[in-house]
Amino acid sequence: MADKGTNVELAPTKKVDEATVKGFKLDPYVLDLLFKEPFYGSVMRSVNRIRTQSIPTAGVAPKGEDVKGVHFYWNPEFVAGLEHQQVRGLIKHECWHIILGHIFDRRMEPHLQWNYATDWAINCHIPEVELPEMGLYPGRAFKELTEEQLGNMSDQQVQDYQTMSAFQEALPKFKSSEWYFAELMKNKEASEALERSQGGSGEGEGDGEGEGDGIPGMPGTDDHSGWSDNLSDAEREVLKGKVKQVIEKAAKEADAKGNWGSVGAETRATIRALIKNEIPWQSVLKKFCGMSRRSDRTSNVRRLSRKYPGIQPGHNKNYTSSIAVYIDQSGSVGNDALELLFGELAHLAKHTEFTCYHFDTSVDEKSETVWRKGKTPPPSRTRCGGTDFSAPTKHANANKHRFDGYLVLTDGEAPDPGPTKIKRGWVITPGRKLIFDASKRDFVINMKEQLAA
Repeated sequence: MADKGTNVELAPTKKVDEATVKGFKLDPYVLDLLFKEPFYGSVMRSVNRIRTQSIPTAGVAPKGEDVKGVHFYWNPEFVAGLEHQQVRGLIKHECWHIILGHIFDRRMEPHLQWNYATDWAINCHIPEVELPEMGLYPGRAFKELTEEQLGNMSDQQVQDYQTMSAFQEALPKFKSSEWYFAELMKNKEASEALERSQGGSGEGEGDGEGEGDGIPGMPGTDDHSGWSDNLSDAEREVLKGKVKQVIEKAAKEADAKGNWGSVGAETRATIRALIKNEIPWQSVLKKFCGMSRRSDRTSNVRRLSRKYPGIQPGHNKNYTSSIAVYIDQSGSVGNDALELLFGELAHLAKHTEFTCYHFDTSVDEKSETVWRKGKTPPPSRTRCGGTDFSAPTKHANANKHRFDGYLVLTDGEAPDPGPTKIKRGWVITPGRKLIFDASKRDFVINMKEQLAA
């Protein structure tokens, strides 16, 4: 269950004896939340709370289809060592992993950087006083090292600690986990310092376990293992729907009581947006990529032919796709929209290859970049003219032997380019729309402003 690496973000602030640990109960804290923080209390009431020593700290993970299948695992030795308000903060932290769906999404690679990104995004929603000094919190430097700690650290460890401290201090609050992840991955120095600090090799690979010794006292994360790994797609969707109902019920109860506790207006807006009954643009994008697939058929003598069993060999089918992505280079298409789109394409890259081009009034052939899982082209600009949708349409039609479909990332402000010979999807940046009626064969994917997930 436990992640590899150091889980010390919520390090106990006091030592407790065996009797205290044995007699410690979490239920009084949940009951206290029901009165003082009804939203969080209602969410946690709907979760199985499991006392265990199989993990060093605490964590949430989905198990099965029933909403009670969401389990909150907590180590009594760890939790009993926290101050009262930090236990409250820990429960809220785990609630947010459930609320924002982190437990249902397959973790992004590298896992260690993704773990930090999700916790930066979450802790913005929790009062800073409820997080320990060693907690992960955007805009706050790490706790200053003591003389004793400095005496037990190498020069490289001190430098890595300071590098990550400066990186966290410079982060803005209330960004999405995808945004924090992208920023961390772009900063090679910070990313490698993080790997080394958690016992990794520092080469940007792996999950935090490697040749390094780690840094005592370096902030880590709560336990993020088991997120969606044990669920089928059908189980995941059923459980996501039931959890959404729990969140909606908790929000209604908080409204009815007129008591949201420490949940501020900005955070309430995030919660209300999460429970809206609308189809996420990410799902439309996934559907487009799924429908733009081809199968590579190969003979296999070990499989029976359906038509001529025992006479002819059967076949294997491997479904793959190659999709072109045309990026409008007009000024209204910013890097934020690119990061949102590429963050979603990352989840779809297992069976799909994306070839990216820039365009304005023509397609920039020299900008061609092939993107696969683990290889993301950084946002850049090679054109600055007007926008002509005929350019990507003609280019894709001319390359229909290479691509199974294509996406046009744009603000939508150019005339209709007419019909296309292969499947086409319009990815419209947040707050904009196509100025013409798209063909019924086209997919129109209207991106939404990214929540602080």
